[in-house]
Amino acid sequence: MIGPRKPENNLAPPWKLKGEGIIMVFRFKKEWVEENAFLDENQKGNFKGGLGFVMLVNYSESPVGPYKELLFIPGKFKPDNLQSITRIFVDSDLSTENGRFNWGIPKETVPMIWQKNGKVETIGIGSEEDPVLFCKISSGGIPFPATTKIMPISLYQELEGKGFYTKPSGSGWAKLAKIESLKVDKDQFPDISKVKPLFCFKVNPFTMHFPLPG
Repeated sequence: MIGPRKPENNLAPPWKLKGEGIIMVFRFKKEWVEENAFLDENQKGNFKGGLGFVMLVNYSESPVGPYKELLFIPGKFKPDNLQSITRIFVDSDLSTENGRFNWGIPKETVPMIWQKNGKVETIGIGSEEDPVLFCKISSGGIPFPATTKIMPISLYQELEGKGFYTKPSGSGWAKLAKIESLKVDKDQFPDISKVKPLFCFKVNPFTMHFPLPG
C-alpha cells in the first residue's frame, strides 16, 4: 500500500483539539446518498444508513494551530458498519497534509470565514467568487452535555490505496441551534439545503481526541 505522501512537517497522532462547532444530524435516504454524497467506487452500493452528520468546526487549538473545517459523513457502510468522511474542507494546508497522511481523511484547503453577531454566526466556506457553502446559524437555550459516547464515530477511510480505521472521541457543552439560511454548491459539497436535519446543535467549548489509526 502506497498511501498519502508524508508531509515535510508531519505531526503524528494522537492529536488533541479544542474549539467550537455546529453539528447537523440527518438520516439520509440511500438513493440521495448514492447521488449526492461524493462516494468513491468502493462505497457505491454499500451505504447502509444510520445517522449522518454535517459539521462546521472552528478549532482554537490543535497541533497545527487554529483552523476551520467543514465535513460530511453520510452514515454507515457495509460490510463493517463503519462511517466515512466523504467530503471535507479546511483552511489550513498543514491540517490538510497531516489529515490525509495520518488518517486518510480526504481534506482539501479553501478559504473560510466565521463571524459572530450575538446569537447568530455567519460561516462561509470557499472563496467569495466560488463559495462551497454559506450559512447563518443561530443558537441558544439551556446548555446540555454532548459526547461521542451518545453518538459514537468510528471511521474507515481509504485514500490512495491505503485503509485507515480511526475512532475519534470528543465531549463538550451544547445548545440547540437553528439554520437561518443555507446555500450549497452541489458540485462541490452534498446539497443539504433541501434536506431537513433531525436536529442541529452548537457545541462550545469542546475537546476532540484523534488517536493513532488502526
